[in-house]
Amino acid sequence: MTDILAQTESVCPKCLARIPAQRVLDGENVYLEKQCDVHGSFRTIIWRGRPSLSDWQRTKIPAFPQYPLHVAERGCPYDCGLCPHHRQQTCCVLLEVTQRCDLNCPLCFADSGKTDAQDLSLDAIAAWYQRLLDVGGPYNIQLSGGEPSLRNDLPEIIRMGRALGFNYFQLNSNGLRLARDFDYLKRLKAAGLNSIFLQFDGTHDEIYRKIRGRAILQEKMRLIENCERLNVGVILVPVLIPGVNFDDIGNIIRLALEHMPIVRGVHFQPVSYFGRYPQAPCDESRITIPEVMRAIEVQTQGLISTSQFSPPTAEHATCSFHANFVQMKDGSLKSVRNEPEPGSCCQPIDALAAIKCSRQFVAQYWSAADRSAQVQLVADDGFAAWDEFIERRRTHTFCLSAMSFQDAWTLDMERLRQCKVHIASPNGMLVPFCAYNLTNQLGEAIYRGQVG
Repeated sequence: MTDILAQTESVCPKCLARIPAQRVLDGENVYLEKQCDVHGSFRTIIWRGRPSLSDWQRTKIPAFPQYPLHVAERGCPYDCGLCPHHRQQTCCVLLEVTQRCDLNCPLCFADSGKTDAQDLSLDAIAAWYQRLLDVGGPYNIQLSGGEPSLRNDLPEIIRMGRALGFNYFQLNSNGLRLARDFDYLKRLKAAGLNSIFLQFDGTHDEIYRKIRGRAILQEKMRLIENCERLNVGVILVPVLIPGVNFDDIGNIIRLALEHMPIVRGVHFQPVSYFGRYPQAPCDESRITIPEVMRAIEVQTQGLISTSQFSPPTAEHATCSFHANFVQMKDGSLKSVRNEPEPGSCCQPIDALAAIKCSRQFVAQYWSAADRSAQVQLVADDGFAAWDEFIERRRTHTFCLSAMSFQDAWTLDMERLRQCKVHIASPNGMLVPFCAYNLTNQLGEAIYRGQVG
């Protein structure tokens, strides 16, 4: 017995035409079903098991772009820019400063290293900084690629942005150069780098051989050591793939906790299918948000519970989850809510308040803590435990989160319009992440690789 939960729109995975779609409940699972007049019907799992999607989702008051850069003519997803109908403002902007890469990963959002695209010039980056200020910035900036550390002038790019008022810079990196070139990392830190969004798929090299094509765990660990020396925050970012590293989730979390406080958290990304896939990915090849939450509880032997995870406030319910903790001296984790809740369980979430909270939270808790100042502990035993908690919250916060990106089979227009992560496109537009990377089964894109 199936129930229709909601009507929405999607795209045909073969021709990318916009088509009607619906979210359908079948048992405890939710599927996206859609029908193309030319290429037939499609059905894809988007939510598997508990917590139920109906319990997880919240009503939101939209936050439309303050300064839309594109008019809405053909409709979503073809007029991204952002257009006036987008329902969430920007939290993080990805600047792809190069398409060069020193890895050749079978799975790559950017299809890096396979194009002749030139590095984004300093003048173009300066123009983007100004454009972002003109449309409501400063926003959090993620320097991405390709592998952005291949640019020798990356410190200059950060300094330039800092001088214009951008106060949070995150580097999306595989960590290879940063592991071997300590002086370069030191220059990035001096320029104003806050944190490294480190590609980190597992705790043994067989995982990296399968996902990245070579054994590179040693380099990942050396980078973490370098960041410890310089006090640069690190977020571990595993791409989760069934049969490859899903069973390593608990080990990744334990490794992260062992390297606190410089490792600030883990941000899981269940695999999505961008690129060429002549045969549609089967449901068994997908991992949904509730499965990651349940796996964390099981694989950490209950150290972390699914009840401690919260649904997203800034983006769509099926996009993500988050939980925040303080690691105490005995290794235990105390669950905390670092983000003020922009609403309540009985009231709609204010998406504008949520996006402001999200920017602030990432900037504060994904950066390395200032460990130079210490809280003066009082002698009274009645306050000692509280003083310890306050001090540990300042230095030893730990964030667990996940983001499930959409592809041509799972794309939901309602969800896409709530995207908060936007890519600076070559034609001067801000494009939601999943729209920018969207491809049909043959790997043909609407946005990536298109200019003008």
